[in-house]
Amino acid sequence: MSFLNFLLTLIGLGVGFGLGYVIRKFLTIRSKDAAEIEAAAILTAAKTQEKDILLHAKEKAIKVIEEAKQEESARRKDLQHLQERLEKREATFDQKLLELENQKQKSDEERTKFEAAREEVKKIRDEQMQKLERIAALTQDEAKKVLLDNVEEKIKDELVVRIRKLEDTANQEIDRRARTILASAMERIAASHVVETTTTVVDLPSDEMKGRIIGKEGRNIKAIELQTGVEIIVDETPGTIVISGFNPIRRQVAKKALDSLIADGRIHPGRIEEAIDKAKREITDDIRRTGEEAAYEIGVAGLDPKLVQLLGRLKFRTSYGQNVLQHSKEVALLSKLLGEELGANVAVCAKGGLLHDIGKAVDHEIQGSHPEIGYDIMKKFGLPEEVAYLSLAHHEDSPHSLEGVIVKVADAISGARPGARKDTFENYIQRLQELENVATGFAGVEKAYAIQAGREVRVFVKPEEMDDYRSLKLAREIADKIEQELKYPGEIKVNVIRETRIVEYAR
Repeated sequence: MSFLNFLLTLIGLGVGFGLGYVIRKFLTIRSKDAAEIEAAAILTAAKTQEKDILLHAKEKAIKVIEEAKQEESARRKDLQHLQERLEKREATFDQKLLELENQKQKSDEERTKFEAAREEVKKIRDEQMQKLERIAALTQDEAKKVLLDNVEEKIKDELVVRIRKLEDTANQEIDRRARTILASAMERIAASHVVETTTTVVDLPSDEMKGRIIGKEGRNIKAIELQTGVEIIVDETPGTIVISGFNPIRRQVAKKALDSLIADGRIHPGRIEEAIDKAKREITDDIRRTGEEAAYEIGVAGLDPKLVQLLGRLKFRTSYGQNVLQHSKEVALLSKLLGEELGANVAVCAKGGLLHDIGKAVDHEIQGSHPEIGYDIMKKFGLPEEVAYLSLAHHEDSPHSLEGVIVKVADAISGARPGARKDTFENYIQRLQELENVATGFAGVEKAYAIQAGREVRVFVKPEEMDDYRSLKLAREIADKIEQELKYPGEIKVNVIRETRIVEYAR
């Protein structure tokens, strides 16, 4: 039984294997056929695409060939047209060249005829001159000299009058031009008429502060005087004390130290020494900064720091009440403007104008006049001779350089304008009285008034004794007498007034 089952199983396995083999072979054959069909389809599509590509390529090639042919045809036409133009131009050129050769030949012929005619004319003229010399018994040069002498003799007076007229016209034009340049330069700087002066008075919050400044047995005030080199004057004037000293820097140090001590309230020798040291440092910094600002404002560069320090010291120096640093800046600006107008070296004018009074920074310490001191200082710091000379030029009568004349004029303008400098009260009154006395000393003058700080004198004449012509002559005579007898800066305007009044009453 078991053998039968085993046999049946073997038979079943054999049948299963056989059936599986048959099915697999069938599926393989079917898959192969499908792949062959698909490959044939792909091959067919590829062939079709290849035909399309070849067709498109042929069409594009034909198109490119056509375009190339068209371009070649157009280029041939252009070349043909250009060749025609060149041939035409060459023909024209040949024709013009031929014409030029003909003209040259004619010109040579005309020149030959002209030279021959000129020689003939010269020969005839020489023959005529020889005949004239034989007739007049004079050579050509002798006849020319006689003619010129006769003409000169006849018009000599006329020439003198004409020369004088031209000289007067030239002088008037020069004077007008000079006034225009000076007026333009003076207007452009627009300097203030009020200048800063060095203050030597210290204001106190109360009179009780005077005692604290003096200190016990005067030790505080002695310490201040000893360390600053000035004299402190404490008098009965309420609310103020006065600092006296010949050195303006020392006076300013003392004033700044006192202001600091008064504001702090602690006044004793130790504190005084600290305040003075601090004031000296502040003054030194202020001097340096002031010098740098002045040089920058004028546009002067490259100055030695020590020279800049001396320039800053001019802030604490006055001349006839005018601040010297402000005056130096005005002179530098005026010199630059005048130098531009007159064609001078503007850099030399600016630098020399700014430093022309540098000697005044130390003239109370060094013996000699400030122009010589300033010249030596500028030479010491390596400034060129043409710049250093301007320190001397502004006090010379006739400077030998254009820049020297410009700085001298600028110095006079800055110092002579109204309000720039102050004389003493007695000198002021005396100058005005002398102006009035000069004017009233002439016959026919009724009264005279000096006004505008002595820059103008108004003269009232008696109308019954002076006519218009006599009034005009009187103004010139008064001006001439002022020039001869008085000394004054700038100019004085003489204004003669002739007035006639007729009064009637209606009743």
